[in-house]
Amino acid sequence: MPMTQPVMFQPKPSGACTQTSSPLVILASTGTGGDIFPFITLGQGLLERGLRVLLLVPAFHEAIVLAAGLPCQTFGTHDEWQALLNDPDLWDERKGWGVLWNGLLPHLHAIRHIVQSLPADQSCVVLAHPLMVPMAALARSARPDLRIVCACLAPANLCSSHDMLAAGSLRIPAWMPTSWRQGLWKLIHKTLIDPLTLPGLNAARRQHSLPTVPHFFEHIFTAPDAALGLFPAWYASAQPDWPTAFAAGDFVSTALTGQAPFSPELAQFLANGAAPIVFTPGTGHQHAARYFNTALKTLQRLGRRGLFVTPHVAQVPERLPASVMWQAHVPFSALLPRAAALVHHGGIGTTADAFRAGIPQLIVPFAYDQFDNGLRAKRLGVADVLLAKRLSVRRMQQQLAHLLDSHAVDQACGAIAQKMAQQPALPWLLDRTEAVLFAHQPVNSAATDAPALDETAQYQPERA
Repeated sequence: MPMTQPVMFQPKPSGACTQTSSPLVILASTGTGGDIFPFITLGQGLLERGLRVLLLVPAFHEAIVLAAGLPCQTFGTHDEWQALLNDPDLWDERKGWGVLWNGLLPHLHAIRHIVQSLPADQSCVVLAHPLMVPMAALARSARPDLRIVCACLAPANLCSSHDMLAAGSLRIPAWMPTSWRQGLWKLIHKTLIDPLTLPGLNAARRQHSLPTVPHFFEHIFTAPDAALGLFPAWYASAQPDWPTAFAAGDFVSTALTGQAPFSPELAQFLANGAAPIVFTPGTGHQHAARYFNTALKTLQRLGRRGLFVTPHVAQVPERLPASVMWQAHVPFSALLPRAAALVHHGGIGTTADAFRAGIPQLIVPFAYDQFDNGLRAKRLGVADVLLAKRLSVRRMQQQLAHLLDSHAVDQACGAIAQKMAQQPALPWLLDRTEAVLFAHQPVNSAATDAPALDETAQYQPERA
């Protein structure tokens, strides 16, 4: 398995490391920027608190982790991840899971290799992106007492049958009985998820005499010792079918320390006219030419200025008028308060950035949790949803015009921005994260509760 070690964690010699020394926290994530940035922010905070931290990410993201000053180990190669991004099926709501999983499959032993390299008396815990949970569970064949916490970035990660707003692009009506929703989830897992994921996962588990996993997402829910929601309870409240040992958290800012300010060209563009409408399909999307072409025509019809944000310039129209600018990267925490609206894919981090800025959102979901995030933002009154497969200039123009002109939307945006400003700061979330990682957190509690952990509420995680 190809592994690079840019700032490889060096364990202390066995005689110098005891159970009373600071435990190693492995933060394991995969995906595009929105999946990586929250782990970087948490890693920086935990490191500043004196904890030993190691980020495990695809090699493609090595540079941003190192720039954040964090110890890092990578799996795979830059070319492997670039090939994954090159696959248009990555953004297909039915095929995307298979693309992601096939990219992870050759590297399922990455966490196991890390824990094997540690002295036996070096304590270690894992905070894992949901897709990295099977990798963490495999590591238990080397360390059966390994504590695993699943970091749920979005409510859709939890596959609830109670607060189920969408199944891919299919919107679920409120009147649908819970039993029907449960049946729909079973059908999705049986036909779309399990056949793609279980053969490779169980082959890897058999190598270490671990029991066969019958259901992929059930494994993600039952293997961890606890789950931490990286979103507030007002965005999605705990449901009866969520993991018992669930702790409510908060959104993690995507603003990284050390991010460059606006380029001189962008600063001048923002100063020389009305607030632009910002368009982005997400950092990893490089098959969005139709999206940007539609956006340009929509701006021209509305007579508005626009800003296109994507690192993949090849998908942006070759000739842009003076009223429209392209930028590869812009810190949204600084940009969005100066924007009129945001049109985006529905990534949870981008959605939260727009909440903070108090601006309307037109969410154009392609796959994954984007559909659910879009409908949650719409339910809050600050957004509308336009499915990517139904994208047209007419629809985008109509929905943007409504969002920009609606007094009710403007009031809702202000209310949500105020709610975001009143949320606990990062130190509270770091307290919460530490508590969950080291098994003294409250479970199923409100965002500001801090009672001692009820150990009897813990479910029993899967063990080797």
